[in-house]
Formats: sequence, structure tokens, C-alpha cells
Amino acid sequence: MPCRRAIAFVGMPGSGKSTCIEVVSRSLGIPVVSMGDCVREEAVRRGVPLEKLNEFAQRLREELGPEAVAVLTHRKMMELESDVCLVDGVRSLDEVNYFRRMGVEVVIIAIHASPRTRFERLRKRGRADDPRSWSEFEKRDLTELSWGLGNVIALADRVIVNEGSLEEFRRACLEVAKLIAEPLISRSTAHHFSEREPHHLSSPPREGT
Repeated sequence: MPCRRAIAFVGMPGSGKSTCIEVVSRSLGIPVVSMGDCVREEAVRRGVPLEKLNEFAQRLREELGPEAVAVLTHRKMMELESDVCLVDGVRSLDEVNYFRRMGVEVVIIAIHASPRTRFERLRKRGRADDPRSWSEFEKRDLTELSWGLGNVIALADRVIVNEGSLEEFRRACLEVAKLIAEPLISRSTAHHFSEREPHHLSSPPREGT
């Protein structure tokens, strides 16, 4: 059964979205679809260098419209064998509205952390498409905001602040997710809570994304 009920995690780069998703998926047994990984897979398919990922994502939106990444992600969601899923990386209300037009019930959890905290996390992570300087970091933030990410964060159903310890953050993620997930799962006949490893259709979530 494809995913028809989605918990979407949103936040600026380095806020901790993927860390939160990993905790929730592992604890509640809910599969994950990463929008960023969907873009990476499409970039690889087209031969685009990963360090040019943000530019490629922008080009996708220019080619296919503002919901372009949601279209790629929804295809992955339809391959799931679970009625409930976690979505990593929503960046605009256009994407949220696309999912809803496709019949997916969407609940939004926003993760917040200060710019300086996020910059230090991204520097330590060192992924190919991560900023290497403060100016690159600011440019990336402005690009994300230009896609409408701030609007999604502002309209989130729940907000988690990630400025304390990792253990405090993980605990907050699980508490909030349980409040949201239990009603969704209770309406699903194809899903149940389990203590299993997270099921990813693309690569595993990364720390601090």
C-alpha cells in the first residue's frame, strides 16, 4: 500500500531534520523518503556533479515548475509498502500542496536552529554540496528561502528547537512525532508500531541535514 499519510520534516540546512527523522523512523518503524536524495538521484542520472546540486534543484523547478521535487518524491512514496511515511526536506508550500492534491494527508514538523549553530554543523559534516564558507552558507540559506521554505516553517503544525544536547533533541523529536503519528497510524490498517531499523528507499538520513 503506498504512502497516503505523510509527516513532513522541514527546516533550514543543518537544523537537524535528518537526525530527527532517523530517531523517529527507528523508534516507530515508519519508512522514510528523502526529497534531497530524490534530487541527488536525478542529478546522478543526468550526470550533474553533486557540488552543483542546489543549482540543479533550481533548474528542475524552472523546467518542471515549483513542485518539481515533490513529483520525484511522490513517485518514491507510491513504491512504499506502508500507508504512513516520513518525508525529509519539503521546501515550499507548492510541494506540500502537490502532495495533498495527490491524495496524501500531510502534517508538518519544523526544526529550528540558529544560523551559527547550523553553519558549524554543516562544516563538520562536510558533504560535497555543503557550504565551505560563511558567504556560501548565507547564499544557500537565501536560495532555500527563495523557494518558500520560510512559509512552510511558519505554517508547521509543530516546531522543535534544536539548540541543546543531542539527547535532548532526540527525546523532543520522539515525543512530538508520537503525538502526530499515533492518530495517523491508528487510521491505517497496513501499519503498526515496531522496533525495527528505518526503511529508506534512497540513502540513509545524514546528521544535521
